[in-house]
Amino acid sequence: MAAARYSAEFGKIGIIGMGYVGLTLAAALARRGFSVYGVDTQPRVLESLAAGKPHIFEPGIDEVYQGLTGKTLFAGAELPAHGVDVAILCVSTPVQMDTHTPYLENLRKAAQHVAQRCDPGTLVVVRSTVPVGASRAIVLPVLEAAWGEGNVRLVMAPERTIQGQALRELEELPQVVGGLNQESLEAGLAFFGKLAKQLVPVSELETAELVKLANNCHTDLIYSFGNEIAMLAERWQLDPLEVIRATNLNYPRPDLAKPGYVGGGCLSKDPYILISAARSVGYEPFLVSQARALNEHLPVHVAEQVVRMIREGRGSAEGATLAVLGWAYKGWPPTDDMRGTPIADMMPIFRAAGLQVRGHDYLVSAGVIQEYGGIPMSVEEAFAGADAVLVITNHPEYAKLELHSLLPKLKRPGLVFDSWRILDGKAVQAAGLRYAGLGYQPQIEPELVS
Repeated sequence: MAAARYSAEFGKIGIIGMGYVGLTLAAALARRGFSVYGVDTQPRVLESLAAGKPHIFEPGIDEVYQGLTGKTLFAGAELPAHGVDVAILCVSTPVQMDTHTPYLENLRKAAQHVAQRCDPGTLVVVRSTVPVGASRAIVLPVLEAAWGEGNVRLVMAPERTIQGQALRELEELPQVVGGLNQESLEAGLAFFGKLAKQLVPVSELETAELVKLANNCHTDLIYSFGNEIAMLAERWQLDPLEVIRATNLNYPRPDLAKPGYVGGGCLSKDPYILISAARSVGYEPFLVSQARALNEHLPVHVAEQVVRMIREGRGSAEGATLAVLGWAYKGWPPTDDMRGTPIADMMPIFRAAGLQVRGHDYLVSAGVIQEYGGIPMSVEEAFAGADAVLVITNHPEYAKLELHSLLPKLKRPGLVFDSWRILDGKAVQAAGLRYAGLGYQPQIEPELVS
């Protein structure tokens, strides 16, 4: 590829949409020496970025923004008046709650902004997760209407990082690039060659779009099978972790995933984007929809099980106190992201049962916990006098809790529902408390009951 042809024209980068994808990409590019102009419509976000304070937690980006804001990192409501060399669309593409169909107006508006502020020939990169065909159907017509046919350089280059490791993975993960034409593809490869160690050129915009959806839907499917095993083990009163360990040990086929909640900004919506795109061409996915349904059912199932076990222990759940540890959608790598969090589906069940819910998270703010209906507290306060504890995330600090001092604070009979099984279950049972996890509900030994 003719990388040298484009080597001088990528100094000025515009990123439209400073959510997680845009924020981390801006940091990665700025520390590589690019001048990066982030664009967002939210005043709160712009104010925070202008002060060099990222509004989203991600290891490593605080240092980048503190050191480079105002030097090579800038934020505003619009792209610079004279445009940029590369315009990267990182806007959100949420699915609508009632229909589960993707909302693409953010993408269209971002393309319109680029068309207005930039010149023909600007390299335009779609990085948002979109339905197959959206780059060509939504972005391209807007650019061609403003710049004329033949003057558009457009690529689709999906973001595939995991939260907690984004800065490293932006450089280390293979970067897939699909182009509108050969010139677009060459420009896209030349640009991303300055960031990623490995490039994967593909033949079409649509190929790159499907790559991203395939990655995330496959992950959702893998996790769903671990959850299926947990649901089965629960019915047979078996230990799902024992089943999975024995299944995987020195066996050469793909490993089974451990059971766990599946959320986040991608896995909670991308399957619906693929399903919607598939239906538009007359195909109804068999596996994708079922995997998503199972993973969405899990938090509801757990909440119902927790309420049931509280009722079994104290006769009624009304007025009982439940301490919930971990409110973000995951605990490892640590994040404060609430998109797709299990607690959102659990809280209506807890409220209906009359539970008072205390909340703790190492990264999620007290204000956010309150917004979701919890009473923010320290871990020690949450345990004190609670009827039950529910550990939702596998944040490593929860595994370090000093149970010998915390467990005596719980009321008897009490429950510890350790979703990820990161606590010492034997210590919980030895303290006369019931211990349970995903798919795992052993009965407390009678002689341990005080």
